[in-house]
Amino acid sequence: MLDDARAKLIHQLQCAYSGELAAGYAYRGHWHSVRDAGERERIRQIEAEEWHHRRLVGGLLAQLCARPIRSREAIFWIIGRSIAALCHLGGWFFPIYGAGRLERRNIIEYEDAATFAAACGHHEMIDCLLTMAEVEWEHEHYFRHKAAGHPFARLFRLWEAPPPKETIRAKNPHPALPPRFARGQGHPLSLTRERVPVVLLPRAREKVPRSGG
Repeated sequence: MLDDARAKLIHQLQCAYSGELAAGYAYRGHWHSVRDAGERERIRQIEAEEWHHRRLVGGLLAQLCARPIRSREAIFWIIGRSIAALCHLGGWFFPIYGAGRLERRNIIEYEDAATFAAACGHHEMIDCLLTMAEVEWEHEHYFRHKAAGHPFARLFRLWEAPPPKETIRAKNPHPALPPRFARGQGHPLSLTRERVPVVLLPRAREKVPRSGG
């Protein structure tokens, strides 16, 4: 039972790790393609948060003595780069619409990972995973709000809305962390509530691709 949950957790994290690679590149092309300064900055911030998630997920995989799947990394690199290029051709609505649908799935992805972490006894990972789910919820909320205000929303039905943000933790209970850990202080896997700076300092092992423009 524990081995099965651990295998599922590793697989989920491997999928998330490569997914964040594609998301990072896709959002880079996305914010370069929009004209509104406010939208440009918000999507740029979302890109930074996706790269931050990728580093966190990489740390979780390392703790489990697991590695990313090379073939999946190559595939999602191509997907991310392709979406980035298409953002300049697809107009305003379709990149926003596609991003919202993607973020909706990402919420579930991190919630499921937290469930697997609890099942195999890695309770120290749960707070990090649920916080990433909450950040993805914020991303989905932003893109949903933007897409809903476009005339095309009458032709293209919006994806199913996620439950309220507070339900992420309500339906994923886990042992309480010490107060300083719950605030994101000192715990190696904590993700603080503060926004991630747009300019990120990469690890020595993995460089975050430089943002152009």
